[in-house]
Amino acid sequence: MDSWYAHAAYHKQLGLPDDFVLLSDFNREVIPQYAGLYDTATGLKGVGRRAVFVIGRDGKVTYRWDNTEPPSLPNPDEVLEAVGKLRGGRPT
Repeated sequence: MDSWYAHAAYHKQLGLPDDFVLLSDFNREVIPQYAGLYDTATGLKGVGRRAVFVIGRDGKVTYRWDNTEPPSLPNPDEVLEAVGKLRGGRPT
């Protein structure tokens, strides 16, 4: 749900490869299908759960990370390994 500006900063902060694209679901069209939306105790509605998914071209989720202890972050090496497996084991 983060903007592409936030994703660009996160991409740079983690030193991700240029061809590793982070997609934004700013309009909340995909998140409900995977991570779900919830309303907070403070009154915010339709907040997306912080999560990372690696999804193959066939639509199958091959890696999932859910933020169960905010403000934790996913392990970038695990995410890159999952992406590498989709690429046939080639290094990322």
